[in-house]
Amino acid sequence: MSDAQQTIEISLEQTADYEFRVRFDDTAIPDLITDETAPLGHDAGPNPSRLLAAAVANCLTASLLFALRKYKNAPGTLGAHAKATLTRNEHGRWRVTHIAVDLQLADAAATLEHLDRVLAQFEDFCIVTESVRQGIAVDVSVRDEEGQLLSKPAGG
Repeated sequence: MSDAQQTIEISLEQTADYEFRVRFDDTAIPDLITDETAPLGHDAGPNPSRLLAAAVANCLTASLLFALRKYKNAPGTLGAHAKATLTRNEHGRWRVTHIAVDLQLADAAATLEHLDRVLAQFEDFCIVTESVRQGIAVDVSVRDEEGQLLSKPAGG
């Protein structure tokens, strides 16, 4: 695979109702349990909307850390708080319509070198946030228990 493209693979298995075990293929990362919120699910783990908010906040925080260190800073512990807003669309379906992320530095701004440059560019390093902002094409295939393709991606 070239430097211009990478892939990430996960496997998902239903364990009960709306609870799923997420496996991060080809890694030693422990499985993650996800679940829908009550009353649909049982809150046994984060749901996809929470994971999306966490991914955006985590990526922004890591990108800020990267940018700070790029300019030879040794920042204290960073923190973040994310708030995802869900709104019903014209068909009455819930959609994530806004994610607000509040990043918290542990240092006084005056103690950080080139903070203006850091703040001007750190978001650009964030893979997840910049992808979400642009929109993501999602292709969906459905297969039966024997692996037979029942539906294929649009245009596929």
